[in-house]
Amino acid sequence: MSDTGHEPRHAAPTPPLLAVRAVTLRFGGLTSLNDVNLTVERGAIQAVIGPNGAGKTSLFNCLTGVYTPQLGSIEFTSDGVTTQLVTGTERRRRSKKPHMVSRIGVARTFQNIRLFAALSAFDNVKIAAETRHRTGPVGAMLHLPNAQANDRATDERTEDLLDFVGLEGVADELASSLSYGVQRRLEIARALATDPQLLLLDEPAAGTNPTEKRELEQLIRRINAERDITVLLIEHDMRLVMSIADRVTVLNFGKVIAHGRPAQVQQDPVVVEAYLGSADETEAEGGEEADRGD
Repeated sequence: MSDTGHEPRHAAPTPPLLAVRAVTLRFGGLTSLNDVNLTVERGAIQAVIGPNGAGKTSLFNCLTGVYTPQLGSIEFTSDGVTTQLVTGTERRRRSKKPHMVSRIGVARTFQNIRLFAALSAFDNVKIAAETRHRTGPVGAMLHLPNAQANDRATDERTEDLLDFVGLEGVADELASSLSYGVQRRLEIARALATDPQLLLLDEPAAGTNPTEKRELEQLIRRINAERDITVLLIEHDMRLVMSIADRVTVLNFGKVIAHGRPAQVQQDPVVVEAYLGSADETEAEGGEEADRGD
């Protein structure tokens, strides 16, 4: 007890950067996510894994406002301010639009790379970087000093990001002419251009060769350490997941079946059964993939 006679006060626990609580998403009679709970601590590199069709991409779509779940809540806490990205009850449901989620500090990449194929690598990143400055069309047309300063700042940021992801040498090349692995890095640069606090990577290693996977792992580590960006990724490459993730959450048929450190999750018999069962079913069905490729 202190000299004043009062019990010492304990600081309130710091809320996680992202908190997903009891999220349920349905499409007609199909339940894509079933009472999903997930937290992501600030500064972490966290992975979501699971067989095809487990609901992983559906989860990312809920986090970014593409889908609005029927039940549950999603909260994002930045600088001590908590924003409700999603609130859902039986009577009412709401979610932030994707552009609002981006402004709050969440960026993502996609399973299928989304770039402006007819634009250069530089312009692809610059378009994303311009969202940080609101000059307006009138200021841009009249070349007002503020607009010119913003344009210079955007160009400098674009150059910095291309250099950061190792693409300074292809800045003037069309996105469509770049190799698949390079396009992956370009898409990551576009996401970084929005200045996120949380970066969502949807199967970033898909379609890459072993060398590109090693480079990707190094890049993700640098994004986390040098840019102070929290990373949540979906990935099927288990070597990459086990090497890079602090924590792993496992989804199967829309439900969380395990969560913990990589080595712990890897040895969980429920997780092993989910993956082996998925492999057996895939072989029996002739390798038919899940409709949405989750």
